[in-house]
Formats: sequence, structure tokens, C-alpha cells
Amino acid sequence: MTDAIIARHLRKRYGAVQAVADVSFTVTEGEVVCLLGPNGAGKSTTTRILTTLTRADGGSATVAGHDVTAQPQSVRATVGYIAQHAGTDAYLTGRENLLVQSAAQGLRRAVAKRRAAELLDRVHLTSAADRLVATYSGGMRRRLEIVMGMVHNPSVIFLDEPTTGLDPEARADLWSELNNLGQQQSLTVLLTTHYLEEADRLADRVVIIDRGRVIAEGAPEVLKSRLAGDSVTVEVAGRPATQDILAAIREVDSRAVSVAGNRVVAHVQHGSHALPAIVTGLEATGLHVTSASVTRPSLDDVYLHYTGRRLTDDNTRPDRP
Repeated sequence: MTDAIIARHLRKRYGAVQAVADVSFTVTEGEVVCLLGPNGAGKSTTTRILTTLTRADGGSATVAGHDVTAQPQSVRATVGYIAQHAGTDAYLTGRENLLVQSAAQGLRRAVAKRRAAELLDRVHLTSAADRLVATYSGGMRRRLEIVMGMVHNPSVIFLDEPTTGLDPEARADLWSELNNLGQQQSLTVLLTTHYLEEADRLADRVVIIDRGRVIAEGAPEVLKSRLAGDSVTVEVAGRPATQDILAAIREVDSRAVSVAGNRVVAHVQHGSHALPAIVTGLEATGLHVTSASVTRPSLDDVYLHYTGRRLTDDNTRPDRP
């Protein structure tokens, strides 16, 4: 197997903001790799560098064997890029949008018509092909945007936050479509997301980025398996002080404890043994436990392990750079 994407020590600054500090990773041909991290981590900037839309301040990268700085036209000819807010014309039909995109890629009209029909069928939009895109649901429009990036048969596809803004049902539908596309056509896929379930479901390998740096990478199951033990999650009534919660469970053999509002997460060796002790400790100090559960390690736990913060919490912070 050869590497379709190679990134080495990429750096990019926008004024005072270091968007990408040091990013290195590879993607082999036919692999689906996910850049996972909170909003503002540097995922989209990294993707824009690899698709030649932004020039890096330092480092190097090749895509499909072409240097992104020295051979940008060659890179663009071999990749498809679907931005977070990709452009469709709401006052053209789905088929017309694909034909316009095909013309921009230099396809002959007869070839473009066949390609449009093929792609519309792949994402189950044939019945809506001649309707105005303005009448499409969010999920339908996103599926159209994805195949618009595939009209010229690229070997590498970049998907930047492909399901942002979709409701859970539409997101699940799009995940199925992306899986189908990967099976039907041998593609190398690099996608960015801040959705843990999306990375877990779609990616062969995950590259976790935080504050412009790669902090961990590997297959989702491998990353999770490195964290021995379980997570005990407990919710208590009210909003007690963090120090009171920590004091209440100090006797429990936990490697790490995080507190967010009234939710406590403790990482322990044996969840079934630790849970009763944690509940007893909290109740003994007057805290009322409203719910409790034990789970195996997740990608959120992996992120917590490397950063000391939860990815789910970081995604809600308004002050992310």
C-alpha cells in the first residue's frame, strides 16, 4: 500500500491565532481517516492546506503523489473537496447542479450526463433529480453536495464536517450513504468531525487534533483499548462544589475524575466494584445521586486521557480559538 496523503509538521498562523501548530500524519490508499477534535482545533485549516486552498507557513505535504505547494494544479485534478458549507444553487435542479460542476471540471456533455445519472442513483436522489434544490431537505442537499465533489472521479476525497447542521436521523442516513460510497468505489477519504460517534462509525483510523497538534492516532478500537478499566458516570442533584465531590470519592481507586456541573466521571479499574463505593461516598456527604452508569472507554475518554478535558465539553465552549 502506498500513502495517498502525507503531512509533515504543517504549521499555519492567522494573525495572533496559531491555527495549526504541528500536524503530521499519513493516509494510505483506500483508507478512511478522520481528523477528530473540537471546534477550533485546526482540522479545517489542515484540510484547506492539503487541498491547496491555503498555503502552510511551514512543513510539507503531498496528496496523490503531488506536492501541495509546488504542484497545486495536479493536486486539484486528483481530489474532491466538500467544504463544511459547500455550494449548491438552490434555483437549479439537482441534475443541473451536477452538470454545471461537470462543465467546470471540463467533462464533455455526454460524459457529464452519464456521470450525473450515476451519482444521483448512488445517493438515492434519482426521483428528486429534476426538482429545484430549494425543495430538498438538509440531508438531501448534503448528499448532493458530496457527489458534486465526485463528478471528475477523484482518487482522494476531503469531507469537512460532512454532517454539521443535520438532525440525528439525517446524520445517520448520511453515514450510511458514505459507507455505501466507500464500498462501491475505491476512494481514499479524509474527513473532519467533532462528532465522536461519526469518527467511531466511519473511520478506519482516527487522528485526534487539539490546539493545532496531533495528540493521538490509531484505529478507534485500538485507541480505546489502550485505556484499561471503565468509566463510572454519576449525576447528583443540584450543583455541588467540585471540591465536595472530589472529597466524597477520594477513597475510590480512580485514575482520573472530571466534574462538569452535576455530572461526575471517574475512570476506574473495575466499574462494577467502584460504582457502589462512589455512590456510597457521595450519599454519605449529603449529596443525592440521581443516576449512575458504567461504560467501557470511548473516544471521549481517549481525548480526556491525552488532554485532561472532554471533547464533548470543548465543543460547547464559545471561546475556542
